[in-house]
Amino acid sequence: MLTTDTVIENGKATIPKDLTKEIKSENLWYQVVNKKGDVIGEVNTPKNIPKHYTINQLLDIEKQKKFRDYHIVTELDTFLVQPTYYILGYKNELKDQLYDLYKNYSQGGLPITEKVPQLEKQLLSKDASLQVINNQGKVISSFRMPKTKQQYEPLDIISRKIEKDKYESTATIFHDSKKNYSWIFHTPNKHQTISDYSIIRKLVIGAVVVTASVLLATISISIWNAFRYGGPLLLFTSWLGRMGSGNYSEVLTEKERKRVFRKNGKVRFQYRLYSEVITAFYEMAEQLSLAEKERKQLETTREEWMTGISHDLRTPISTIQGYGHMLESGHYNWDEEELKEIGQTLRDKSEYMVGLVEDFSLAFKLKNNVVVLETKKVDVHQLLQHIVLKFVNDRTIKNVQFSYVPVHLQPFIQADTRWFERMVDNLFFNAIKHNPDNTTITISTAIKNDHILIMIQDDGIGMDEETQKNLFDRYYRGTNTTEKTEGAGLGMSIAKAICELHKGHIEVKSTLHQGTAIILHIPLSTNQQPD
Repeated sequence: MLTTDTVIENGKATIPKDLTKEIKSENLWYQVVNKKGDVIGEVNTPKNIPKHYTINQLLDIEKQKKFRDYHIVTELDTFLVQPTYYILGYKNELKDQLYDLYKNYSQGGLPITEKVPQLEKQLLSKDASLQVINNQGKVISSFRMPKTKQQYEPLDIISRKIEKDKYESTATIFHDSKKNYSWIFHTPNKHQTISDYSIIRKLVIGAVVVTASVLLATISISIWNAFRYGGPLLLFTSWLGRMGSGNYSEVLTEKERKRVFRKNGKVRFQYRLYSEVITAFYEMAEQLSLAEKERKQLETTREEWMTGISHDLRTPISTIQGYGHMLESGHYNWDEEELKEIGQTLRDKSEYMVGLVEDFSLAFKLKNNVVVLETKKVDVHQLLQHIVLKFVNDRTIKNVQFSYVPVHLQPFIQADTRWFERMVDNLFFNAIKHNPDNTTITISTAIKNDHILIMIQDDGIGMDEETQKNLFDRYYRGTNTTEKTEGAGLGMSIAKAICELHKGHIEVKSTLHQGTAIILHIPLSTNQQPD
């Protein structure tokens, strides 16, 4: 109810006043957290609770269902565009008291006979009662409670834990999995269910009242309406049934179409009132069918992403793990040179994993339009010359020739130089990584209408049509690349997204065994005069 009634607008969460009052009266606290870990709404939060959560803190909360001195209930809502995390905290003194009783007055999972008087005294001071049951649900002992219930079914215990407000007493349960005994601590239920204050509950009650009033006012004409409108409504009910089973393509069966339409295609008189509704149903069916296809595509894409990430992390992790075992074992006497080589390998693999995570994070931000460009007027020639020289002077890149052929004019564009350089870098690295030694990479520019064309061309192995078609898909690797397939598979996808952020588009032209050309179409700045 809390997650449903909380309204999130413009990055802020608003909690209804009735629920806020009830949360405070029950001595609870409540927070709404956005995807960055920032608290965007809260009620009755203690001073020692943070306004921002780290990844580790959220993982610990999910694992332990506790945070500091508080027990925690959480809910993750991914229905909204931005994922939202809800946290409800409370102090469960009953559970702590029960644990103390179990620790002090039990042996082997059962109450210690000599300490029963002290145990009953403790229960009396808390106005509580206690039952001890075995793993089959049989009541072994009862204290300050009539032994009328001899046996608990498994779902009885689950119901006591989940539907607490249905019972007169609050049952706090402690289970010792090693001894296979459970202690059930009963205390008077003094709390109300928060759902009583829910906006939805109030709306439902209001809707019921309105519906009853309308029903009484219209019952006198219901028979006539049933005769006039019942037939068409049965058709809609039939269609809704097919929609519920996922059959979006068939709005009306052949038999139903004959009942609705004449041979000339016009709607019969009985159904003419619903002609617009029938048309809307056909349009709705088409939209639902399209949405289902998009959902399946999204699921497929998600699985591909997870598979890709798992694949790319597996190799470096295996290498790091292997060297770790070798160093830990003590079976080898490493000299200084060997230790340097191992250290270099571990660092390289770690840097690769960091780069992979950064690329994954960047691709996600680009996909969700989180990245904001800080553009300014840029001289294209100076920017491209700087990028080419960076690669020419990179001693780690061997046996690759670079060439720059600029257009004779001096073109200017509106660009964020940092992201623009990242885009071109990705295209260069892709050409280097997927081509053999002695490949020549040429970058050239040309003016076409109000765009500048930046072409990055190589004389390498080229690509087949299938590879070209999927080149900018995340985690796609062509079948005709060399053995150097290490990488996140995100570089070309990131390059395309950055190009589109600059209001441009990207295309690929390639012939197998004859090379590849990647062409960036970037709009020219409206002001082409040097500053």
